[in-house]
Amino acid sequence: MIYYVIAAAVIVLDRVVKYLVVSNLNPWESIPVIEGIFHFTYVQNRGAAFSMWEEQWLILEVLPLAVIAAGLVLLFRKRKSWDKLMLTAIAFICGGGLGNLIDRMSLGYVVDLFDFRVFPVFNIADIFICAGCGLMVLDILFFERKHSKDV
Repeated sequence: MIYYVIAAAVIVLDRVVKYLVVSNLNPWESIPVIEGIFHFTYVQNRGAAFSMWEEQWLILEVLPLAVIAAGLVLLFRKRKSWDKLMLTAIAFICGGGLGNLIDRMSLGYVVDLFDFRVFPVFNIADIFICAGCGLMVLDILFFERKHSKDV
């Protein structure tokens, strides 16, 4: 199924980029791409977004695992009745969530790397989680009638 392939591709892309960062930088080391504006900075984030809930394993591991599992089930159950936009959104969120969860469960932290100096450092998985949420909002705003009779 294409949506599982999308989620897997997000995970692979996230893993490759994080591997390159961990292999080439020390924690908190930074390489400027555009000095003062955009850097690659290796950060070990032990919390959630904006480093919230550090060391709260229930919130950081169990809750995301449950949400991802629900998303994967939805991809299967609704693959024929929901539109492609919503299914792609769920695939992005699941792929990004699994990418960060793999870090958190294997390393105890999430590897972050994109540093715009005016925003917290983030990674590929975060980009896809946010993109998935944005697509989901668009789908709900413009296609909700299709879902309401299906639920």
